[in-house]
Amino acid sequence: MNFLYAVFMGIIQGLTEFLPVSSSGHLAIFQHIFGLNTGTGVLFESLLHLGTLAAVCIVFWKDVKNLVIHGFSLIVDACIYGCQWISCKAGHRPFRRRRLINNAYRKFALLIIVTSIPTAVIGLLLKPIIDAASSVLVIPGICLVITAIVLLLVDGREGGHKKAKATTYKDAAVIGVAQGIATLPGISRSGSTIAACLFVGVDRSFAVRYSFLASIPAIVGANLLELGGIAGETITPSLVVSYLIGMVVAGVVGYICIKVMINIVKKSRYQYFAYYCAVIGIISMIAYFFFNK
Repeated sequence: MNFLYAVFMGIIQGLTEFLPVSSSGHLAIFQHIFGLNTGTGVLFESLLHLGTLAAVCIVFWKDVKNLVIHGFSLIVDACIYGCQWISCKAGHRPFRRRRLINNAYRKFALLIIVTSIPTAVIGLLLKPIIDAASSVLVIPGICLVITAIVLLLVDGREGGHKKAKATTYKDAAVIGVAQGIATLPGISRSGSTIAACLFVGVDRSFAVRYSFLASIPAIVGANLLELGGIAGETITPSLVVSYLIGMVVAGVVGYICIKVMINIVKKSRYQYFAYYCAVIGIISMIAYFFFNK
């Protein structure tokens, strides 16, 4: 892998991870139409995701810090609460109930946990289908057209007023299902989760925060599943340099794209991305039938 290829892959990852155009769909299309070999190795792909993950953490640093602090404290309190309940039941003593969700960040942390559950379940169940779909050019094309339709449906749609305290766990599960379906190549993760947020009445600004913060456990989980493949890779010093360059480029481009998406959601300007996804999707479907004659 040379320097330019690492930079190119970093740009593609940073652009498509956060803009509503589907990174997996684009990689599948590049692989089929342009003959681009995107099999860059598990380590490089993990580092690219680490770069975009760092971008999310930097943009939403305050939220990430508070979610980690309050999320862990919630888990600890829940364990203590459960032990006290068991102890009281075993000793036939009265149990004093207390609220565990006592601030907005604890509620937000629990919402993201609830969102992550259907995402993980769907991702694991769909993995064989996802692997097969990525190898057939027509599937990313169809999924990109679906993404375009979703974006047009939410374009101009007024956001609700729900923030962390008003968002229900049912809403969080719906968002998690949308994020899980977005594991299909061509379905935009950011587009589908922000659309789901808006459809359940979440405030526009909070929808962006929710979408990108909910991506953190999804990205971490997906990469942990792939770590087993790193053992078989041969890594040279030159490859390490290229990998790190790609990671930094992905992070910088991802940071810019998150900032762009924040403004897009505020102004509700999805139609241009919808038209782009529709055109690329149709070209992919035409190319599929052309190449398979």
